[in-house]
Amino acid sequence: MLKRTLVILLSIIPAIIFSQDVKLDELKIYLDCNICDNTYIKQNLGNVQFVRDQNLGDVHLFFVTQQNGSGGRLYEIDFIGKNTFENIKYKLSFSTDTNMTNDDVRNQILDQLKLGLVRYWIEKGATDSVSVNVDSPENNEQKLEENDPWDYWVFGLGANGYFNGQETNKYSNLNGDLSIKRVTEENKFLLRLGIGEDKSTFTYGDEDIIAINSNKYLFISDVLSINDNWSYGFFADLGASTYSNKDFYWSLKPALEYNFFEYKQSAKKQLTLSYRNGIVYQKYIERTIFAKEKETLWEHELNLGGSINQEWGNIFSEASFRQYLHDTTLNSLSFYLGANIRIFKGFNFNINGSYSITRNQVNLPAGNVSLEELLLQQQQLQSGYNYYASFGFNYAFGSIYNTIVNPRFNF
Repeated sequence: MLKRTLVILLSIIPAIIFSQDVKLDELKIYLDCNICDNTYIKQNLGNVQFVRDQNLGDVHLFFVTQQNGSGGRLYEIDFIGKNTFENIKYKLSFSTDTNMTNDDVRNQILDQLKLGLVRYWIEKGATDSVSVNVDSPENNEQKLEENDPWDYWVFGLGANGYFNGQETNKYSNLNGDLSIKRVTEENKFLLRLGIGEDKSTFTYGDEDIIAINSNKYLFISDVLSINDNWSYGFFADLGASTYSNKDFYWSLKPALEYNFFEYKQSAKKQLTLSYRNGIVYQKYIERTIFAKEKETLWEHELNLGGSINQEWGNIFSEASFRQYLHDTTLNSLSFYLGANIRIFKGFNFNINGSYSITRNQVNLPAGNVSLEELLLQQQQLQSGYNYYASFGFNYAFGSIYNTIVNPRFNF
């Protein structure tokens, strides 16, 4: 019986494989976009075949994006010709805004892809199903520059809640936030106001154990451009946090930043060195391990961070050092690294991790932490370091084509 089943399967599998409708003479493209609706693009972009690796295609479509001032994104698509098209390389840029729906965004991406692929279709001689629509001259005569009644100001308001539970415990999380921002080439302003509460209730016998963590914050920053490499700014915040033992806090820190590359290249590469120095005031809920109920401190911070986003993958890393000036032994040093790299055809490696040495926890409450507080994470605990790490790889082989979309059972 088993032998007969295997024979049947072996006879069916080749029929399934070779029944796929793959047109080998169509333009082969590799879609390299982590935030696109790839299924929608595959279902609506015709006259092409999608392949699963950049080295197997005629065109590599490489996307880089950055958030823009309107709350949308600036998209840059690099059209990178391969094999017989290696001399055809160029870039298209476009922007979305916060008023656009997901359908608006994916249709704009699709339109830009069609526009960018026209030259490759012409070169390949595959223009039978390609057409181009351009406005007539009379429709362009009276076009004027659109005025912005909001003068680049963007406002956001949001709230969310999360609840779960069972017979012996329940959990709720409530958050609300308000944001105001204005982004131009010369100036970047941001104000963000937020409030949140986590509440956990555990029932043990006839007793309810309740843990509540709440926080409130107001953050303001104003960054100004000096030239293509330099900028300066001011950062201020105030608020309260039960977890951090802060009944009230505020800080004000001027800052200076230098980008070793020009800022206009930041979508693909940047390496920045920044320095902040300012005053910090903290009033505590409980007296600290330094016998302080409130204090005013001077703190400075140095950050070195960089990112590379290329067709072979992306890397982001950062190192930061913070220190209180009244006692230089109170400091912290942190490192972060994230990378996703294509090693060779079909093989990708990724790694993410951080490590921090913390010697600046001046806000820790005095006294012993109860078992209840420890298990429920009601307050920050003393720790000389913290870390996390993740890594992995994926390898794909077999058919080079992945144009066909079949959502059934979604596996």
